[in-house]
Amino acid sequence: MAASVAILAIGTAVAGGYRINLTPSEPLGLWRIIPLHRPAAVDDLLFICPPETAAMRAARARGYLRSGSCPGGVAPLIKTVIAVVGQHVEIGASVYVDGREVSSSSVALRDGKGRPLTPFPSGIVPPGYVFLHSSFPGSYDSRYFGPVPASGILGLAQEVLTYAP
Repeated sequence: MAASVAILAIGTAVAGGYRINLTPSEPLGLWRIIPLHRPAAVDDLLFICPPETAAMRAARARGYLRSGSCPGGVAPLIKTVIAVVGQHVEIGASVYVDGREVSSSSVALRDGKGRPLTPFPSGIVPPGYVFLHSSFPGSYDSRYFGPVPASGILGLAQEVLTYAP
């Protein structure tokens, strides 16, 4: 009986747009996906399904992505949009958008286990894509995998009950 109640509660929470974040890229805890009825904009904090690309398969193999309901069996990412269509993103020691440095955007050449990371080679965000960032130093975001399709956006990310370690 208790298991049935727990399954029903989890199903209801997921259907209501609630998700648990267990990664340090954003505060840990309970979040909600709020429908987004407009194009994504700079500074939007989003839930987004990563595309099924070689970079994402490699990220999954390295343990950067958790299992979840997105295509490819990965969990949605919680990231902030820092550039949209037509904006120029330059990757060096840090990230620059249209010539302005993005705060907390230093680029690592190795991950926490000493494995090499390859930064995105810079460029213009194409139509239908967004460039994502997290200020968490170990975040795997567009600094490394580049712009992602806006079609993967699930909605805005809203903190419900979280804890920032």
